[in-house]
Amino acid sequence: MLGTAKSILAYAPRGESLSGLLGNETVGASTRAPAIALFGLFGCGNFGNDGSLEAILNLLRRVRPDARLTCICANPDLIRDRFDVSALPISGAHVADAHAQRIGGWARKIVEKLRDVLSTIRSARKFDLVLIPGTGILDDFGDRPKGMPWNILRWCLVSRLLGAKVAFVCIGAGPIGHPLSRWMMKTAGQLAHYRSYRDVLSKDFMTGIGVKTGADPVFADLAFGLPPPLHRERPDAERLVVGVGVMSYYGWYSFAEAGAETHWQYIDKLAAFVRHILGRGHRVRLLIGETADDGAVKTLMSRLRSKSPAIAEEDLVEAPASSLHDVMRQMQETDVIVATRYHNIVCALKLAKPTISLGYSKKNDVLMAQAGLGAYCHHIESFEVDQLIEQFESISAQRTQCADAVRAYRQIADSRLAEQEAMLRTFL
Repeated sequence: MLGTAKSILAYAPRGESLSGLLGNETVGASTRAPAIALFGLFGCGNFGNDGSLEAILNLLRRVRPDARLTCICANPDLIRDRFDVSALPISGAHVADAHAQRIGGWARKIVEKLRDVLSTIRSARKFDLVLIPGTGILDDFGDRPKGMPWNILRWCLVSRLLGAKVAFVCIGAGPIGHPLSRWMMKTAGQLAHYRSYRDVLSKDFMTGIGVKTGADPVFADLAFGLPPPLHRERPDAERLVVGVGVMSYYGWYSFAEAGAETHWQYIDKLAAFVRHILGRGHRVRLLIGETADDGAVKTLMSRLRSKSPAIAEEDLVEAPASSLHDVMRQMQETDVIVATRYHNIVCALKLAKPTISLGYSKKNDVLMAQAGLGAYCHHIESFEVDQLIEQFESISAQRTQCADAVRAYRQIADSRLAEQEAMLRTFL
């Protein structure tokens, strides 16, 4: 498989153009509808991933309504129901049959990977184009080489071998800590006929690991293309409502030994910040960006109420959420946002909310700088509560100016996504 990848790379396009992305057989009104696979970690409970899928589905249904769309994802049943699209699993089920039970350790893992390859061959032969839309698909946050790095490489390589085109559209990339994961994701990127990025940071990362990115364009995150909620005036505008994003964060590699300690330190500092906000007479609305964050919210609420049992329910609010649309509707009821997850930041900027980032990678910092909020960035593992409070007071006093700067960036993001859509409309 390694030798095959090298031979394909020798002839791989360098992403200069979308031209001919679906091949000659799909050009012209009388030709068959193209079969397009949308690959990603969709249906796993991450709102940003599913929001990116929704955005590209909306785009493709506008520019190529006849296309036969299939999502290659983590939870096909959920994705089929939620987005009315055909769906297949990223990997085949690993059935523990009698023969497999007799194979131990590494031998069994090799058999499972071979089964993955065979399953991918059966699925990928149906497609003209495999499109990887948005998300931070090319990083290894919380993952090992045998996870998404292997899945991405396998799908890109098999698709190329079977004659399908491969495109990465408005993706995020880096960092990738594990050397094997880095090689796998680099190779997958090199196999693509087309690549575009959501920010310069991602393009520079790919350049730095050896991908020839010279002509690869940079646009914006796909989730900026989602429709905003209907505008409504917030009642009781005299008291500030602060949206505080809570993440189930255990470090870059959540399986690392120090993960639990990292999590508790983060929760304790966030609790101290929320207590200060409540003590100032403001209200707090807790926000999530993934279903797994519910546990962190419950932990934070327990911490807060154990020390301040008299907190009024209307002053500390949590509500269910299952999508970026839910998050944006909840954010509408806030005046200032403090968030960690990248797509919570995107939602806040879409709504022109003054925002402070507690990020776990530089992608937040880059996005915030583009929106004129570069001074309001902290790292989730090293932020100081006193400094966060100071910055909250500063941004609260400058809400109008900050909102104006964010609106200006939002127009730029919208324009860049319109350029990406125009390219897809022309060449698909």
